[in-house]
Amino acid sequence: MYSARTMSKSLLSPYSASWPRHYQELRHELRTVFVALPVEIEHIGSTSVPGLVAKPVIDVLLGAPSLGDVESRIEAIGALGYDYVSRYESELPMRRYFVRPATTMPRIHLHAVELHSEFWRAQLAFRDLLRSDVQLRSEYQTLKLELAERFAGDKSAYTAAKGPFIEAVLASLGSAAAKPV
Repeated sequence: MYSARTMSKSLLSPYSASWPRHYQELRHELRTVFVALPVEIEHIGSTSVPGLVAKPVIDVLLGAPSLGDVESRIEAIGALGYDYVSRYESELPMRRYFVRPATTMPRIHLHAVELHSEFWRAQLAFRDLLRSDVQLRSEYQTLKLELAERFAGDKSAYTAAKGPFIEAVLASLGSAAAKPV
C-alpha cells in the first residue's frame, strides 16, 4: 500500500470524499460565468478517481464552444478568485489555464478548452479508464507513489515522469496523447 511518510514527502494524500463535493461547488460557480453558453464542466485528475491517492488539487475541465468564449470571460473567471496563467500556452495552445489558490477548499486548476477537442476527449478517457479499471488504477497509484518518493521536492519532474504512463494508456485507446494534468 502506501505510507504516510511517502505521502507527506510528496504532498500526496489519500483519497478524500470531500473532493467531489468541492468540485460540485466549483461547477455551480463556473456555470454562473457561462450561463448563456453551452459549456460542459467535468472533474478530472486524480481527485476525480475514487480511491486514488492525489495531490489535493481539484482539476476542473471546462469545455466551451471556442477558446474565444473563454477568453472573453477571463475577467469574470477572475472575479471568482482564479488567476489566469498564460505562460503555458506555448506548450498547450489549445488550453486556457486558471489557478485558484487554496483558501476554504483545496487548490483549484481550471483547464478551459474547446468542447470535444482531442484534449477534452483524452482527459475524460483517462479519467474514465481509471474509474472503471481496478488494475490500471492500482498500477497508476503504485507509479505515483514511487515517483512521489523519487521526486519528493520537484512537482514538475513528478508530473513529467507520469507522462509516459498516461500516453501509453491513451495510445492503447487510439487517442492522441494529451499532456497530463
